[in-house]
Amino acid sequence: MEHFDIIHNCPSNIYSHALPFSPPSSWLHKYYTAELSQEVRVVKGVPAEWGACSRTISCGDIPSSLAYQEGLLATGLLSGRIVTLNAITGSKAAILTGHTDSVRSLAFSLDGIFLVSGGDDNTVKLWDVQTGGVVKTFYGHTSYVLSVSISPDCTTIASGSGDKTIHLWHVQAGDCFCVIDGFDGQVNSVSFSPTNPQLLISVSDDNTVQLWNIDGCQIGPTHDGKGVAFSFDGTHFISWGEQVATVQESYSRVVVAELQVSGDDLECCCFSSNNKFVAGGAGCTVYIWSIAGSDPYLVETLTGHSDIITSLIFPSSIISASSDQTVKFWQMGTTDPVATDRRSTLPTPSSIESVSLQGKNGVSISSDFTGVVKIWDILTGLCKESFQTPAKGRTWRDAQLIEGKLIIVWCEDKKIHIWDANQSKILKMVQIPGYGVSGLRISGDGSKIFCLIGRFLQAWAMWTGEAVGRVELDGDPYLDPLCTDGSKIWVCFKDSPAQGWDFGISDSPPCLLSNTSLDRPHLNFIGGTREWDTGPSMVKDAVTGKVVFRLVGRYARPTGVQWDGRYLVVGYRSGEVLNLDFNRVLLQ
Repeated sequence: MEHFDIIHNCPSNIYSHALPFSPPSSWLHKYYTAELSQEVRVVKGVPAEWGACSRTISCGDIPSSLAYQEGLLATGLLSGRIVTLNAITGSKAAILTGHTDSVRSLAFSLDGIFLVSGGDDNTVKLWDVQTGGVVKTFYGHTSYVLSVSISPDCTTIASGSGDKTIHLWHVQAGDCFCVIDGFDGQVNSVSFSPTNPQLLISVSDDNTVQLWNIDGCQIGPTHDGKGVAFSFDGTHFISWGEQVATVQESYSRVVVAELQVSGDDLECCCFSSNNKFVAGGAGCTVYIWSIAGSDPYLVETLTGHSDIITSLIFPSSIISASSDQTVKFWQMGTTDPVATDRRSTLPTPSSIESVSLQGKNGVSISSDFTGVVKIWDILTGLCKESFQTPAKGRTWRDAQLIEGKLIIVWCEDKKIHIWDANQSKILKMVQIPGYGVSGLRISGDGSKIFCLIGRFLQAWAMWTGEAVGRVELDGDPYLDPLCTDGSKIWVCFKDSPAQGWDFGISDSPPCLLSNTSLDRPHLNFIGGTREWDTGPSMVKDAVTGKVVFRLVGRYARPTGVQWDGRYLVVGYRSGEVLNLDFNRVLLQ
């Protein structure tokens, strides 16, 4: 990621511009040491370990604010420009110009269509994210605009200013319908609840925190604090003073956690998207606390900025802006989170025992021999989350994201175990009739579990464990590499074409699908993980007979494969997981 632009634009430079810079303790460096010494000079002075910062973007100006929505990052600069970036890679998307002075605050609408900005030119602007054009400019403040927010129903904009007022604006009409005044100092922060368009919270220069409705009436008492931010779901907010941050429930105002730093004062705080963590910027350091349990604790500190941190966001990983004119992308837990000592040597990669694919969600999921399950971003190859599960050893298993929850199933002691990784607990165990399990899959819609038992394909309801269908098969069946689709599943055979069944027909036995209903594209995956797959695995065009892609060398024999006609995910005994998007492969 640190060398993303060069690698993305000139892939051949991976050998000259990326591998030589990998830390000496890393698996990557050790694996390629011999090759590097022969072809390129191994760079000296490289840090011994991977750092937490995966990408640094130089802005050429001080970034004073950050905003995030659906993979897009916006940063406001003191020059008056707004730069939008890809929130994963950091690549520049667009530059928005219109403010004549510093942009102090930014906020995306909940649907990601609009961006609101406030600047030192005393104006509030509404931008069309897709075109980059100004939709409306709101005039009325007599001093610089320090903070802006847009209501979750996209009907109202709130702005706080150095003129000691909060203005509330109709988005459609463009007029100000309410002015909240009477503050003893400038309004440094104003923010709508992410779930309640009638509720907003403010912080003024006299270090007071106040809740308001959109009629301008204060709700509840005034509290101390110099900054405030809502959680993503609006259930909590965090306010902070010099060196203490307090997490409270939004309505009851019950204190959930008090978090402290030493040394520099807190400048900004934010919640993670799953509400399990809080990040705070103090001086040049980012602090991350876990607030998921009853006893909050400091998880880690991130250092690397050379000047004061001005803004933080926490969509899935940390992104920070600083007066050192950079924006940094951080990865929490740069080593495997199951390791007890994060600064110790990386554990030996464990064999991948299963992979699954959810192309519509842009993720693949792997499970290794030690029971560690990881969620991968297909396009970037980055690990988004990692979970330790009891599914250890060479056992049949599968994993899938179902309604935002990571569910893992595996076979053990003649039972199918259903595990919720988010809650770290067994949801249900299902008894397996008979012996000889040779495959296990979760249905595409997450409602069923399929299991190959000898020559039988059995299905159970995911949440009740009730048996919902059973079919007898001929030949030597296996489930890889075809994916399930809804309640349909296709089974491959050693010496005959694949067959599919629909287990989703109410009050009816599973229905055999005809070959024509097997809605597969013209690209076919050949080979896989079975003993009889002696040749190299490949993707072949069924119309032209041309081999489009081939897995060769040490990548020719995977331990797990999933393929949906566009995406291919492959796991290996080395612990590697390969993700391919064939829209890109075909273009090349």
